Amino acid sequence: MIETSRLKLYTASQETMETFIEKQTLDVLKTAYTEMLRGCLEHPDQWEWYAIWMIERKDGTHIGELCFKGLSADGIAEIGYGISEEYQNNGYATEAVKAILEWAFSHLEVNVVEAETDPENIASKRVLEKCGFALNGVIGEEGPRWAFQKGKSDK
Repeated sequence: MIETSRLKLYTASQETMETFIEKQTLDVLKTAYTEMLRGCLEHPDQWEWYAIWMIERKDGTHIGELCFKGLSADGIAEIGYGISEEYQNNGYATEAVKAILEWAFSHLEVNVVEAETDPENIASKRVLEKCGFALNGVIGEEGPRWAFQKGKSDK
């Protein structure tokens, strides 16, 4: 578990992930979370790199999720994140991403953390900027790719 001043982040168990997947109403999320669970089951020794990370306020209120999309052999980890609409614009995503960056870079094999965001998703772009990510010139499936290099000072 990772704790910040306002949040708790933790990886979901298989049972929690299965329940979470069943409750999804958007096919795109159901598919993404199912792929995460598959990654966990295929790589149980790397559970944290595939699992849904639950984001909760300290009072236990679930406010969003975060995930990695595995860890490549060359030390690149991609993240995705989302905060429920009613909790947006409170700095929770920035706080969660900063915490997960610190956690990721505590693993010696991690060199870069990347993220993609739709060019029109101003809020997500702002989170990445506040966390010290920079565009790396690559366009991914979801939009421009942002990267944070190990050893880079935080903004």
